[in-house]
Amino acid sequence: MTLPKVASREEWLAARRLLLDKEKAAAKARDALNAERRALPMVRVDKPYRFDGPDGEVGLAELFEGRRQLIVYHFMFDPEWKRGCHRCTAMVDDFGDDTHLNDRDTTLAVVSRAPLAKLEAYQRERGWDVPWYSSYGSDFNYDFHVTMDESVMPVEYNFRSGEEHVRAGMPWYASGEQPGVSVFLSDGGEVFHTYSAYARGLDKLAFTRNWMDLTPLGRQDP
Repeated sequence: MTLPKVASREEWLAARRLLLDKEKAAAKARDALNAERRALPMVRVDKPYRFDGPDGEVGLAELFEGRRQLIVYHFMFDPEWKRGCHRCTAMVDDFGDDTHLNDRDTTLAVVSRAPLAKLEAYQRERGWDVPWYSSYGSDFNYDFHVTMDESVMPVEYNFRSGEEHVRAGMPWYASGEQPGVSVFLSDGGEVFHTYSAYARGLDKLAFTRNWMDLTPLGRQDP
């Protein structure tokens, strides 16, 4: 990797001010994008999904834990795997204390397709306290497009078909487990799906990577 050139403090300050103008423009664009995201239409969730959790079998409404909003992180953990995805593991390591989310009427939960016993064993190993549920035997992962299996339903990831990913040179998005995040709202006793993001759409949630974006060596992803 090529390092930045060495400059005087005055040269650095001039370059930094130019970059600040671009950062401010990007922040304003992000604010406008966030407003559009909040204004997206929402879809009523009618299917009775069931999950295995620490307190037994629950439905999607129970994942809210009595709050109005629910953020689900789709953690890659195939039922046949011995361990969870290393990048998803790094993401959950970054979650930290969810008290501030809870104070804003929002619950953060993790859902994976592996059986609950595997999830709980991995959770103990990592020392996590985040609510983690198994969707094993449920359509949840397929319906929210984080498990790709053409024999179950047509493949769609990041709002593109499997064929589109193959043509784009990214066949790994056309099969198996993939990461994602989905957001839900509870209103009037009903649950609504408001947002989902996948692939690079998860970048803004990657705490460590966003810190590393501030450094000259960057993310240093393998």
